[in-house]
Amino acid sequence: QVQLVESGGGLVQAGGSLRLSCAASGRTFSTYAMTWFRQAPGKEREFVAAIWRDTMWSGLSTNYADSVKGRFTISRDNAKNTVYLQMNSLKPEDTAVYYCAASPRYSTKQSEYDYWGQGTQVTVSS
Repeated sequence: QVQLVESGGGLVQAGGSLRLSCAASGRTFSTYAMTWFRQAPGKEREFVAAIWRDTMWSGLSTNYADSVKGRFTISRDNAKNTVYLQMNSLKPEDTAVYYCAASPRYSTKQSEYDYWGQGTQVTVSS
């Protein structure tokens, strides 16, 4: 069982930055793929970024949605059981509730994730 708690959301002007955190419980945190999704008003939840240990080369791999590449950075600190999402050059279209999720295997599909946080609101003003 994994419990996830997000923090760090808020109101920021366009061009600004925020760092989201997702604290996880559970001894097996380091083995889980950790992913950020977001859901804007009136839209479906979408994939934002993921970080996982790639068994092919035993290193950390990351993947980003095209809409956030070059602006967002996902990272993790296994000692703190925490995953981060550094968001720079924020745009009004980044406004959404951001959720972190955990799965034993990497996927961009939210149906593959068993564990979810409660979400944190990010609002970017123009």
